[in-house]
Amino acid sequence: MIQPRVSPAAYRKITVGALALLALIIVSGGAVRLTGSGLGCSDWPACENDQLVAPLETHAMIEFINRLITGLVSAIVIAAVLGSHWRVPRRTDLVWLSWGLVAGVLAQIVLGGLVVLYELPPALVIGHFLLSMVLLWNAVVLLWRASDDSERRGEKRERPHWVGSAVVALTSVVIVTGTIVTGAGPHGGDEDAERIDVAVRDVAQVHGTTVVVLLMALAGLVWWLWHRRAPERAQMWGRTVLGVALAQGLIGYVQYFTGVPVLLVGAHIAGAALLWIATVFFWLNVRGPLMQADVDRVVSL
Repeated sequence: MIQPRVSPAAYRKITVGALALLALIIVSGGAVRLTGSGLGCSDWPACENDQLVAPLETHAMIEFINRLITGLVSAIVIAAVLGSHWRVPRRTDLVWLSWGLVAGVLAQIVLGGLVVLYELPPALVIGHFLLSMVLLWNAVVLLWRASDDSERRGEKRERPHWVGSAVVALTSVVIVTGTIVTGAGPHGGDEDAERIDVAVRDVAQVHGTTVVVLLMALAGLVWWLWHRRAPERAQMWGRTVLGVALAQGLIGYVQYFTGVPVLLVGAHIAGAALLWIATVFFWLNVRGPLMQADVDRVVSL
């Protein structure tokens, strides 16, 4: 039997699709919560008892469509795994990363089922979202490793520079505090859903403070990278993260002072996914010596 062969370019397209669908499922999951459709299908994996397809009712259809997108995610992840085995040349790192997506999606399916069966407890909903962020990280790394730049043989893989790890840490804090605000806020996925018993104003102030700290750190970082003549890829990704974070912060403050309208909250959820993707790409592209003096010293050696 002839084994299929997947070219590096074709496999890279698969990884792009995986990243796009994993970001889309975050947005569709947000739509479920924002429309109060979290219990639109009260059973799992079927929608209602033994009824697999949702009835023609708004909340049920929204939840059912989100589950269909989960099916698309599962399909592209399977394609990523098969493609990593059929890719020529085959690479062990891509195989392991693709199987990481499988583990993450399976965990999401189980956790999503628990969210429905236990009627949307905030802790499980937050865990569901944060696991999505981990999956996005895996998908970004897989895409980056599958890119043409990683094809060079004998290239020593350099560790990410400490500034990249610092940005990842700060962004993680912003995202986690944001999920707590969401868990205490009005959009719980169902009008009877449990909420975190803290004042929204208090946790929103904490979250806003972390956003300000991140923005100040990013602004200083962008200037520092430019002043020290860091490689253009580092400066470009630094500017990208700063731009996305500024837009995300603006949306967050507007939504807070306008009574958290659904559309702005949805945009904020999408922005969180974009911010995390940009942050991980920054972390991946800031590697080895960053400053021009360090680069010159390495070259002279």
